[in-house]
Amino acid sequence: MDPINVDFGGKKKRTAQVHPGGSTVKKIIVSLVITLAVAAGLYYFMLPALNFKAIELYLYLAVVIFVFIAAFGITSKAYFRPEYMEYAKSKVKIPVILLLVLAAVVLVGYLSGAVIFRAKSYHNIIDVKEGDFAADVAEIDFSSVPRLDKDSSNNIATRALGDLSDYVSQFVVNEYYSTQINYKGTPVRVQSLDYGDIFKWMKNTKNGIPAYIIVDMTNQKAETVRLENAMKYSPAEHFNEYLVRHVRFNYPTLMLDTPSFEIDDNGNPYWIVPVLDKTIGLFGGTDVIGAVLVDSVTGDTTLVSTSLDGNTKLKTDKFVTDDEYQWIDQVYSANILNQQYNFYGKYGNGFINSIIGQSDVKVTSSGYNYLALNDDVYMYTGVTSITSDQSIIGFVLINQRTKEAKYYQVSGALEETARTSAQGKVQQYNYTATFPLLLNVSGEPTYFMALKDASELVKMYAMVNVKQSTVVGVGSTLTECMSKYAEELEKSGISVNIDVDSMGDEEDNTTVQKETVEVSGTVAEIRSVITGGETYFYIKLNEAEPYYKVAVSQAEKVVILNVGDAITFTVQKDASGSIIPVEAVK
Repeated sequence: MDPINVDFGGKKKRTAQVHPGGSTVKKIIVSLVITLAVAAGLYYFMLPALNFKAIELYLYLAVVIFVFIAAFGITSKAYFRPEYMEYAKSKVKIPVILLLVLAAVVLVGYLSGAVIFRAKSYHNIIDVKEGDFAADVAEIDFSSVPRLDKDSSNNIATRALGDLSDYVSQFVVNEYYSTQINYKGTPVRVQSLDYGDIFKWMKNTKNGIPAYIIVDMTNQKAETVRLENAMKYSPAEHFNEYLVRHVRFNYPTLMLDTPSFEIDDNGNPYWIVPVLDKTIGLFGGTDVIGAVLVDSVTGDTTLVSTSLDGNTKLKTDKFVTDDEYQWIDQVYSANILNQQYNFYGKYGNGFINSIIGQSDVKVTSSGYNYLALNDDVYMYTGVTSITSDQSIIGFVLINQRTKEAKYYQVSGALEETARTSAQGKVQQYNYTATFPLLLNVSGEPTYFMALKDASELVKMYAMVNVKQSTVVGVGSTLTECMSKYAEELEKSGISVNIDVDSMGDEEDNTTVQKETVEVSGTVAEIRSVITGGETYFYIKLNEAEPYYKVAVSQAEKVVILNVGDAITFTVQKDASGSIIPVEAVK
């Protein structure tokens, strides 16, 4: 039935509205029931914080309102009978008004926290003090300097996992959740495991994740730690054991940042989930105000605050500075710290100055690294003037547990320039340099980096003088690298007093040459698995007990081996266990 219209001088005027029949109240109730059911499902998967400073809450509410409008359109048959559309529109005016209110709140919220109006507040979001390079950085011992980066650590962890026959086909190293911490006075990366795929999750989730991996950043050794009780809560899980969902259901109003994986002093695995706040306007000035500690085995949660003065915004009397939580190393992510320092460096003299004039405007350089200092982990990054990115004017160290920040004024080459200089020194090998750390070598600001091959294994080390990037020392051991660097400094007229005996090479596995033996036999069994993008073959000889593990990239001929073929492996003389890594294939 069409709406009734009367023609007045060629213009149509609506005089009646077609009703689809049935109770309007009933249609609204049915639509609400549908909306509530969909809203519950959306909340389970979207997991918005029930906090008016969380932009995802507004998105969630907008979607729910759209669901109601759609549901009412269906119950009133407006989508199937155009003549009922006017009726449906007249009944959803309130939801439409709510959508407009949400849009207005979001707009006002963004404007209230816009940098153009609140530049000084953004500048003050982090407190940066001047540091004394000689006093602070001189305390660093070379034995505690990380010699690996994240990619190298992931590669070593993947190889270590491949040595465990009961894990290799079911689990993979979760390369995203690799956290650098100080563990028993040593910089290490702790890496969680993930299920190999959804089917392996279905098979193993009941028992949980049985281990994690520790990679020593100073000697490139990996240890797989088997847990007496497996981890049941992690980002690798689904449904209620999924880490973020578990935390959300316990703390529905908290805004959460990306979790990090850590272990306490006893090796117990935890997830550290930072708690965020918007400190400028409604949506601006993201800062960390605390963290939720999740026991990955039991799921028990503890809320701690980052406040240093006791004036916490969280309902808790526990602080990351308390003795029992000193083991926590990463509460503030490097991304947030990097962003906050850029706010500090850009907006000290106002927003207009950051664009026009740019007096005393400085920003962080192209990357960052981590440094172990005073039993904490600090994010390191160079600082450069925004008007000239050809050199650094200093660098900043920021504590990832407390956000204590110190700026050190040092002029010299950019980190990328130092990497280029180091790589050029060994260009015949096509090694890649890690992102540099700035260290104090006998009073000389010095970039230190590892040189990696295509397999992400550290082969050499390099030191580059910050003030003179052409002064470069490289070596296959830390001692050799330091000696070469000292020689280059002397040639440039810089006298240094360096004790090379303190370099700690006794623990450096880049220099340890272990005795090898050859093992020959006939192939009795072959298995293969893909781990971390690399294909490994596990070959048993003459029905013997161990499998010999060979990477395809190490010896491509293994892909054409068949049962019954003769083969010779080179392995370490003292190698033992059910899986033995192969050094070479003949």
